Amino acid sequence: MKKIEEYVRSIPDFPEKGIIFRDITSVLQDADGLKLAIDSMIKLLDGVDFDVVVGTESRGFIFGVPIAYALGKPFVPVRKKGKLPCETISEKYDLEYGSAEIEMHKDSILPGQKAVLVDDLIATGGTIEACTKLIERLGGEVVKIIFLMELAGLKGRDKLAKYDVSSVITYEGK
Repeated sequence: MKKIEEYVRSIPDFPEKGIIFRDITSVLQDADGLKLAIDSMIKLLDGVDFDVVVGTESRGFIFGVPIAYALGKPFVPVRKKGKLPCETISEKYDLEYGSAEIEMHKDSILPGQKAVLVDDLIATGGTIEACTKLIERLGGEVVKIIFLMELAGLKGRDKLAKYDVSSVITYEGK
């Protein structure tokens, strides 16, 4: 059986020279790779007591929904500003070149609920840090954050230092 790293396609010099882009579409397009990715992420949750899975648009949905389904938990989407139909709360965060804003429904996390955050990749950590703020503003508790891949050279864990963070794959570079 192949290791998950073998399903990830590495593309040199994208989006710019010197960067190695870690492409998950090759994982998603292979049934065995997708199953291995989901199963590996689920293993990161062994022994974790939680009530709800929270995922970011859009790749956090790809991994978060099957994890929630497999573990019998509800799924809460975090979306880009203006995409959710009911009353929301929002959080702005910085990107490498600019800023962005995400939202979640005000009634999506109840006070005291324990949340697991799921995304495909941790790079600088800005998006997930913003998600933690939303969950906590609604009275929830972030008990674990999981990723399929981590780009350790971008130091995203530094922004998430007070949380329990795990990744299936860690790449030392950027």
